[in-house]
Amino acid sequence: MKDKKIVMGELELELELLPEPEPLDIPKFNQDFRSVVEAYNEGSADLEMPADERLARSHIAPGTGSYRDFSYIAPDIPHYIASNCTACMECVTECPDTAILAKVLPENLVEEELAKIEDPETRERMRAHFAKTKKFYDLPQKKGKEAGLFSIFVDPTKCKGCAECVAVCDDDALEMVRKEGEMVPHYKEEFDFFKSLPDTPMEYINERTPIDLMLTDKTHLYVGGAGSCAGCGEATALRMLAAANAFAYDDQWGIVAATGCNTVYSSTYPYNPFLVPWTNSLFENAATDAMGIRMRWDQMGWQDKKLWVVGGDGAMFDIGFQALSRMLASGMDINVIILDTQVYSNTGGQASTSTYMGQETKMSAFGKKLKGKTEHRKEIAEILMMHPDVFVAQTTAAHFNHFYKAVFAANEYEGPSVLVVYTTCQPEHGVADDASARQARLAVDSRTFPVFVHDPRKGQHLSERLDLRMNPAIYDDWYTDPKTGQPLTFIDFARSEQRFAKHFDKDGNPSEVLLAVQEERLKNWRRLQELAGILDKKKQKAAGD
Repeated sequence: MKDKKIVMGELELELELLPEPEPLDIPKFNQDFRSVVEAYNEGSADLEMPADERLARSHIAPGTGSYRDFSYIAPDIPHYIASNCTACMECVTECPDTAILAKVLPENLVEEELAKIEDPETRERMRAHFAKTKKFYDLPQKKGKEAGLFSIFVDPTKCKGCAECVAVCDDDALEMVRKEGEMVPHYKEEFDFFKSLPDTPMEYINERTPIDLMLTDKTHLYVGGAGSCAGCGEATALRMLAAANAFAYDDQWGIVAATGCNTVYSSTYPYNPFLVPWTNSLFENAATDAMGIRMRWDQMGWQDKKLWVVGGDGAMFDIGFQALSRMLASGMDINVIILDTQVYSNTGGQASTSTYMGQETKMSAFGKKLKGKTEHRKEIAEILMMHPDVFVAQTTAAHFNHFYKAVFAANEYEGPSVLVVYTTCQPEHGVADDASARQARLAVDSRTFPVFVHDPRKGQHLSERLDLRMNPAIYDDWYTDPKTGQPLTFIDFARSEQRFAKHFDKDGNPSEVLLAVQEERLKNWRRLQELAGILDKKKQKAAGD
C-alpha cells in the first residue's frame, strides 16, 4: 500500500501503511492449527511461535474449538445405557459443551456400518450405543416406515464432567462413571465412529418437536471447546440458540457479542466454538454496533440474514441499557439474547441491577446493617415490552420448547426482539455443576423468574399480546408442589442456593429481609397476571362459580 501524507497545521507527516491481510485461508489455518494447539498446550507458544498478523487483529478461524481437549480435567464421564433410553433428547439439549450428541439412522444402515468393523469386541462396543425406542423404532414401524435406531455418543474431549446430562435424564439412561484404563481412548474411538455415520434423515425429525433439532449435523454450529465453567447455563442457551437458528437459516446469520463471560469463553485464542460470523464489541455498545452492521447488511441486500446481539445482565440491564433502548426504538430487525445470571459473573461477582433483593454479592455484602442487596431487581423484560412494537420473551433453556419457540418467533418478527434467559452461574449462585436446569425450573415454579412471551402481532391490547403460559398454576399466587402439597415460594428457591444462605438461621428459618423479598416476588407475579388479563379472567371465573 502506498504511503500517505497527513498535514497537521505546519507539520507534515508521511505514514507507511501496512497492507490489509489476505482473506482468511481456513483450510490452511486448520492445517497449521494442530501445531498451534500443541504449542499452547505445552506452554511454548510465546517463545517458539512467530508473530501472527491475524492474532494482532483478533481474528480466529471458525470452529477451532473442536480441536480443544478437556478429557484431562474431570475424573468422571457419562456412560450411556441404551436399554433404558426413550430418546427424549434432554441430555443432548442441555449439555453446555456439545459433548453428548445423538443420531437416528435406519436399522439396516446401522448394521451395514457395524459390519465394517472387523474386531468383534469393538463392534459390540459400538452396537451398545444404539437403542430401539418407541419414538423412533416402534412408531415408524406401525406406520409402515423404516424403523430407526436412536444413538447417543459422548465426546470425551469436550465433556467437563458436569453431569448435567445425568441430572436431566429421567430414564436412568445415563450414569457418571470413573475414567479408568482404556476408557478415554475407547470413548474417542466410539465418537470417531459416530462422526463417520451419515446424518439423521429428515423423515425422523418432526419440525413440531423442537427438541429434536440437534439430531441433524447442520445444527451443531456451536462446536464446543469453549472455556466456560462446568455446567454453565449461558453455554447451554447459546448452543440452543445456535441450533434453532441453524435449523432455519444454516450458517447465514451472525453474532455481535458484548464483552462478558460469553466473550471470554468464546474467544480465547486459538479457540472459537462458533461456525458463524462473530464479533466482540465493548461492554456498553453491542446494540449500537449491531445497528451499524444491520444497516450495512441491508445496503448489501442481506435483509434476510439474521443478526443476534449477545450480552449479560451487566451489558444489557446496566451500562448498555441506553444503547439497547435506542436500538429498540430504531425499529431495526435485530434480535437480542440477554444471558441473565443476576450478577457480574465475569468480573468477580458484583451486584448488577438484575440482582435480586437480599442476594449476597461483592458490592452487596451481608453484614450487621445491610443484609445483601437493598434495591429492587430491574425487570428488564417488562420494561422492554413497553417499547413500541418490540417482541419480548422471558424464558429459560430448561423450558426448551418455550425457548425454541421464542427464538423462532423472534426471527420471524419483522422488527427488534429480545429474549431474556435465566442462566444459572454455578460459582456465583452457589449451586452444583449439574444444577443449571433444575435451578431454572425452580426459579420459574417459585415465581422467582416467571416465563412469558409478549408478541405485538397478537392484538391491540396488552392482555392479548402477553402470554403467561408455561408458568404453573397461572391463576394462583403460588404453585402447589405435588410432592409436598405446599405452595412453592421464593423462600424455597432461596433455600437451594448459597447466595441466600446467610438469610437462614440454624433452624432453617428465613430472615425478615427474605420474607420481604418473597412478597416483592409475589407482587411482580401479580403485576404480570394483571397485564396479561389473568386477574380479570380469575374474577370472571369466580363470579361464574
